[in-house]
Amino acid sequence: MKSILIIGAGLSAKVLINYLSEQAKKHNWNVSIAKRNVNTIDDIDLPKIQLDITDDKARYECIKKFDVIISMAPARYHNLVAKDCLTLGKHLFTASYITPEIKAMEQEVKEKKLLFFNECGLDPGIDHMSAMKIIHNIKNKGGEILEFESATGGLVAPEYDNNPWNYKFTWNPRNVVLAGRDSAKYLDDGNYKYIPYHRLFQWVKPINISGLGDFEVYPNRDSLQYRYIYGLDTVKTMLRGTIRRTGYCKAWNGFVQLGITDDSYEIENIDKMTWKELIFSFLPNIPGKSIEDNFCDYIGINRNSEEFHKFEWLEIFTDKKVGLQKGTPAQALQHLLEEKWKLEDTDKDLIVMQHKIVYSLQGKKHIVTSSLSYIGKDQINTAMAITVGLPLAIAVDLFMQGKLQKTGVLLPIEPDIYNPILEKLEEYGINFIEEEN
Repeated sequence: MKSILIIGAGLSAKVLINYLSEQAKKHNWNVSIAKRNVNTIDDIDLPKIQLDITDDKARYECIKKFDVIISMAPARYHNLVAKDCLTLGKHLFTASYITPEIKAMEQEVKEKKLLFFNECGLDPGIDHMSAMKIIHNIKNKGGEILEFESATGGLVAPEYDNNPWNYKFTWNPRNVVLAGRDSAKYLDDGNYKYIPYHRLFQWVKPINISGLGDFEVYPNRDSLQYRYIYGLDTVKTMLRGTIRRTGYCKAWNGFVQLGITDDSYEIENIDKMTWKELIFSFLPNIPGKSIEDNFCDYIGINRNSEEFHKFEWLEIFTDKKVGLQKGTPAQALQHLLEEKWKLEDTDKDLIVMQHKIVYSLQGKKHIVTSSLSYIGKDQINTAMAITVGLPLAIAVDLFMQGKLQKTGVLLPIEPDIYNPILEKLEEYGINFIEEEN
């Protein structure tokens, strides 16, 4: 009997688990789940293994018993899992970015005829596959790609968008609070652009997604590497970014300028602080000036502006307790936002993605815009969980059935990989609307 081990059972894993458990019944596969605390997944009707992923011996002995390993653990643990898979000769699947450590294993992975399949979630994942399909179609008809822009966002569905930030957490809150801290680099009309963190949220581009309206994009960390991954060595513009509703970035930039997204030190006496006191600790002492006016002057906004309304709505100028015993500025902000940006039980989330590709063909310039919008079903089957977990589940299913016969450390960027996955995703309503002019 073929066997699969899923390590981790977070939000995105639930969709993957459900899909593969159904396929396992059809094909007589054994699917098990390994997790530190199996008591939190009583609702899952599959064999469960209690595992501390940092315990080298326990992890090794656990992986040894299975043919295919799916790591849905936090990305920082993938290298540990990959090391054991390589030693034990096991195939590995993740939705996360290829790490330099896993990339360095490529030769030995090939020699052992193994598949280490990565970046097959939403972003990275669906973004790669949908973009490469367009890129290959353009190249196959003789076109030359001049500009490539791609962006993805996890937001709240319009009918549940009821706060002035037009945002609620649909993914890891810590990642949202710390977004952009590694700065960004991209290519703009042949010019290299390097954007430091303290200016990142000032460098936004407007976009429009048909049927949903206006959004803005801030640049992701390293767009330049995708020239080579996507085979676009001569492209003049290369930008990958994150989508937010218009106005979000200008307000978030205020937090960056204030310094409250810093995660490098702990605040003294935070257990006794109110939010008003915490905010004031980042501001200059100006006698006679209100904290609100002081704040606005410091970050460069008007007190009558929409940006100030966003901050005021968060209650950061009040005597509301911070509510932490200890913590960094970023942890304090995250704690507040988890309350204020919570996705309620009846809320549904929204995934948006858009590619814009400019190419020339027979002396004429063409623009392709390909857009995806997908709304979640419920609190388990969120749009984020489905679009992260389902592509990886489909890839594992194809592999188990012998329809994905590859070896090496791979991404889903070849037609024989992305076509069957994209076709299956369309059955679930995950499809792109393409326009060309």
